[in-house]
Amino acid sequence: MGPLSARLLIQRGRPKCDRLGKIRSLDLSGMNLLSEHLDPKLLSRLKQLQELDLSNNQLETLPANLGLSHLRILRCANNQLGDVTVLCQFPQLEELSLEGNPFLTVSDNLKVSFLLPKLRKVNGKDASSTCSQVENLNRELTSRVTAHWEKFMAALSPEEEAEKAQADFVRSAVRDVRYGPESLSDFTQWRVRMISEELVASGGTQVHEANISERPPKATTIQEPRAGPVASKRPGDGPVNLSPNKRVCTSPLAQVEGSPVGSAGSQTALQLEPLHFLQCHSKNNSPRDLETQLWACAFEPAWDEGQAGATSQTVATCGGEAVCVIDCQTGIVLHKYKAPSEEFFSVAWTALTVVTQAGHKKRWSVLAAAGLRGLVRLLHVQAGFCCGLIRAHKKAIATLCFSPTHETHLFTASYDKRIILWDIGVPNHDYEFQASQLLTLDTTSIALRLCPVASCPDAYLLAGCEGGCRCWDVRLDQPQKRRVCEVEFVFSEGSEATGRRVDGLAFVNEDVVASKGSSLGTICLWSWSQTWQGRGSQSTVAVVVLARLQWSPTELAYFSLSTCPGEGMVLCGDEEGNVWIYDVRPLVAQRPPPPATPQAPTQILKWPQPRALGQTVSRTMVNTVVADPTFTYLTALTDSNIVAIWRRNQP
Repeated sequence: MGPLSARLLIQRGRPKCDRLGKIRSLDLSGMNLLSEHLDPKLLSRLKQLQELDLSNNQLETLPANLGLSHLRILRCANNQLGDVTVLCQFPQLEELSLEGNPFLTVSDNLKVSFLLPKLRKVNGKDASSTCSQVENLNRELTSRVTAHWEKFMAALSPEEEAEKAQADFVRSAVRDVRYGPESLSDFTQWRVRMISEELVASGGTQVHEANISERPPKATTIQEPRAGPVASKRPGDGPVNLSPNKRVCTSPLAQVEGSPVGSAGSQTALQLEPLHFLQCHSKNNSPRDLETQLWACAFEPAWDEGQAGATSQTVATCGGEAVCVIDCQTGIVLHKYKAPSEEFFSVAWTALTVVTQAGHKKRWSVLAAAGLRGLVRLLHVQAGFCCGLIRAHKKAIATLCFSPTHETHLFTASYDKRIILWDIGVPNHDYEFQASQLLTLDTTSIALRLCPVASCPDAYLLAGCEGGCRCWDVRLDQPQKRRVCEVEFVFSEGSEATGRRVDGLAFVNEDVVASKGSSLGTICLWSWSQTWQGRGSQSTVAVVVLARLQWSPTELAYFSLSTCPGEGMVLCGDEEGNVWIYDVRPLVAQRPPPPATPQAPTQILKWPQPRALGQTVSRTMVNTVVADPTFTYLTALTDSNIVAIWRRNQP
């Protein structure tokens, strides 16, 4: 498409007229326009333009001087935009569409809310929730920058030149003032610079929080990013007292209930502070929804850190028809993806390097989510949309996981008693995935947990199944593309334990496996290497047990355990709302035979009392609990639609 002309604008403008100055609505969608095709001299003649559609083009940016001061509706969906700050030239803008711009992030959404005080809708949704996030972030950033200013000025010597010192302050603030998740760092650093420069200009006497305060007041509604009132239930419990005005509940620092309960009592209790209790999966965002079942959660790895054990503070949760991405520090729901008629059972993260049409490389965090309908949805988290769909199984998908060594390799396990290894590929220029099937692994019972073997993830896959713990050869250099189970692992030499459900499975380190379900009331720690060495040609092998951990004696199943390998921790919830925490480093270091009696947990984290939550909360089952690799944040999911987040405070 060549440059725009006045004749073309008149043809595509409304109402039909012979002058550019009379056009109020202009449709330039689907014309393959590039940024250089938008001529400011020509477009600035549209003095009365109120609605402009630039969707489905190839725009990487918008000119900064279009002169469309009366514009109220702007549609820029499905382009290549990478920056939104130029939108400040449209102060009257009320509706904005930016969907399908894969290089825009949640930080850009917040910038839009800050820059456009009259904005009512973004991507067809009410903008008030984002405005609330911006107000909270801005308030905290202003406070932190002001405190940094006071500290900085107090440290100045009289000889230092004021002008140089002020420039140093701005650089210092941008470098040192931090708040919120890494995914919002672009927005927070942008605002820190603005606040710092304003402080310098006023000599430190005045800081305006934001022009967003000029936004007209709106009717009070329950906001989606901060969840509704929190409560929990168990079958047979009485009514729950709700606090209808609370959107999220936080609590001050409190001593965690439960002290070290190890045999020697020598391990120090972790100081875990309850931060947030969210109902972000509620149907219709209703605070009275205590029925939606939450199934799985996973922390986003900090792909850019380049260090083992690095983590973000962003966690994905799934349950009901929704997948939520939450910042653990602030409790803000960064993204919420819904699929009507779906029930999500599992989520898993990977990161892909994508090359744009302009040849630029971008790193994407991609979240895979699957459940009842047998579909895998690949979610572009930063842009907030589904960019791929794999029709993986004809029955529900119980769990999925990515290979730790191949970023595009995804295992899915289904109720059809098959595990499939997929290569999801890298999305093309239209951000579409073309997945291919690499292997099919047949099972005799449903696989509940998948776990690539830590020391050789490209060779073997462990699975905890309804019928026991099994292992498959997944080497891709072997000719067979459909394979049966290689080995079944049993947890005692008698036949009594054979075929028992294993509903918890995770590696503690490169050798030690934690598994649950084969024996009532215990978690088993066993050695992969010693077990595999003693296998020989047998198809059924007894595991080499290193230790057994005492756990709840409940007969209920499907409480998923997790591990924190960098910290040597094992975690598991129970039917009473407790989180059992084990520091297993002393146990994995010892030699067989294992201790005669199961080892008590290092600590049992109790469900917070009503006083801590600020409202009446009955007991609830914690079916999933996960910590980030540094054990800074801990997230637990319940059977009563609550996402609970704790933070560890270092002594």
